[in-house]
Amino acid sequence: MRALALILALLGTATAPRAEGEAAGEFDYYVMALSWSPNWCALEGDAQRSPQCAQGIGHGWILHGLWPQFHRGYPAFCPTAQRPPSRAMTADMADIMGTAGLAWHQWKKHGSCSGLSAAAYFALSRQAYGTVVRPSVFRKLPKDIRLPASVVEAAFLKDNPALEPDGITITCRDGHIQEARICLSRSLDPVPCGQDVVKDCRMKDALFTRIRNTP
Repeated sequence: MRALALILALLGTATAPRAEGEAAGEFDYYVMALSWSPNWCALEGDAQRSPQCAQGIGHGWILHGLWPQFHRGYPAFCPTAQRPPSRAMTADMADIMGTAGLAWHQWKKHGSCSGLSAAAYFALSRQAYGTVVRPSVFRKLPKDIRLPASVVEAAFLKDNPALEPDGITITCRDGHIQEARICLSRSLDPVPCGQDVVKDCRMKDALFTRIRNTP
């Protein structure tokens, strides 16, 4: 029994993410996570009264984060000599990240592992966000719809010819489309995602909530 427990423990650690405390700047590529804001608001943002979900905001695909990634696992909460971002820096990211609070959290967990200053990390995050065309068709939905997650991936691939199917994955949460995760090199060129990132949602009827918060 003791041997079995040891084997199970080893199997568990083999697939776990990297532990906290990795050296800043040591990673293989980035994962850019784009979250569909209306779905996040429906699942938890409205209940939290997040300013991201306020009437008249009208967010669609927002930048959840730009995450340093290993080919297997990822670093998080890295020790860094870089100064944390100022309130002005995080507030300036709210237009594409929804809230200053999310920008702060992303710096603390992921940006600290980039090896960049906070200003450079946020500038790179904004640049990455601008390199990918977010399909406009989803902003035009007249009502909430259910659709295969593969349709969302196909829309991104159509509008971004440089992307390959192995460089993007669509995730779901609680029956909703959650995120489009796109893998990028350090210079923000599309690259294949690692095996632990490519976990496509297989739902055929995932809920896609239309944008309601338009002026």
